[in-house]
Amino acid sequence: MIDGIVAGRMYGVAETRSGQSGSVYVTCKLKVATDEGDTIMCNVITFQQSVRSALMALGDGESVCLSGALTPKVWTDKQGNTRPAIDLIAHAILNVQRGQ
Repeated sequence: MIDGIVAGRMYGVAETRSGQSGSVYVTCKLKVATDEGDTIMCNVITFQQSVRSALMALGDGESVCLSGALTPKVWTDKQGNTRPAIDLIAHAILNVQRGQ
């Protein structure tokens, strides 16, 4: 597991779910740009109340920056090409604090 920061754009909207034990969590997907101009999909899950609320307030295409535990993955698209992906267990959402 890697501790990291991921910045990207919401792909669709976040969804609230609950586990078998009654724990509430939120899942969403981010499109994350690479320096080659391609994108990587990032699958996000969070159990933190503040992060859950913030993600639920965002819409498709909005920018977001999250911190948490990263796990690199590989998936195969419909054409049979392997592509990288990232799973993120988000612990914090990073935002700009504006002065008064």
